[in-house]
Amino acid sequence: MSARVTVLGAGVAGLAAALELARAGAEVEVLEVGMQPGGEAASRFAGGMLAPWCECVSAEPLVAELGRQALDWWPRQYPGTVRNGTLVLAAARDAGELEAFAQRSDNYRRLDADGVAALEPELAGRFRQGLFFADEAHLDPRAALAALVARLQPLGVAIHYGVDASKVPGDGRTVLDCRGYAARDRLPELRGVRGEMLLLHSDDVQFARPIRLLHPRGMHYLVPRGGGDYMLGGSMLESDDAGATSARSVMELLNAAYALHPALAEARILELGHGLRPAFPDNLPRLEQRDGRWHLNGLFRHGYLLAPALAQQAAVRLLEAA
Repeated sequence: MSARVTVLGAGVAGLAAALELARAGAEVEVLEVGMQPGGEAASRFAGGMLAPWCECVSAEPLVAELGRQALDWWPRQYPGTVRNGTLVLAAARDAGELEAFAQRSDNYRRLDADGVAALEPELAGRFRQGLFFADEAHLDPRAALAALVARLQPLGVAIHYGVDASKVPGDGRTVLDCRGYAARDRLPELRGVRGEMLLLHSDDVQFARPIRLLHPRGMHYLVPRGGGDYMLGGSMLESDDAGATSARSVMELLNAAYALHPALAEARILELGHGLRPAFPDNLPRLEQRDGRWHLNGLFRHGYLLAPALAQQAAVRLLEAA
């Protein structure tokens, strides 16, 4: 008899885990409190950058180690994954930030002004130097979630929307809780790290890859979504406030866009969004069993990067325990 697993949450962690479990032979169902993949959780408002070498600048080595698996996993599940690398830039006055970034990472190529312009012609004459991480990739999070749902259908995995996944009947099924920050009712040490984003549309500039702009207060990034759409993000607030995006955050994001290229001042704002990213005190993900329930959580700001490796681990451990 195959293992019977109920996955709580249809965000990127839950859908990836459901896919790996079903492919390993488990009978799987997914419960989601929202009415669409990802609900209104962090998965829908992510940058979608698969950037293990960039992320190792501020994360533990484990994040880069696990994250590299995503570069092979995502193109197999979502053909829209784009592997054009990542460009990291800083204004001339912030050259020290770029050098510090370089010292904490690897697998990049240094660029002079001509090298930056060769990669992104729109930036010709705007930046004197940059770092190019050629092996990194990016994807559209919402399209990627839809692709995972499509992969689950022929495997017989039912996704039930509008279900309070915190109340699961005891019917003998193994429960894998992937609810992100919503799982704090069972994981009290979990905290929310608020991220805010703008979805922009511009016909005046064309960028082929994610661009990270460094400055003394941190970093902002612009990620192509296709068709002239761009996701602009980079805020990271230690807060569990789920309220609307603040005017301060919008101004900081738009200032970063203008610093990257003045033409973005004329971009249209299509959407404001925010999400609470789940993090444990050490900012590392966990797959653990507690009080009769498995938990896959704490992916922090690395959801799309870490979900594949954690999903594969979950499939192995749950089936071994079944």
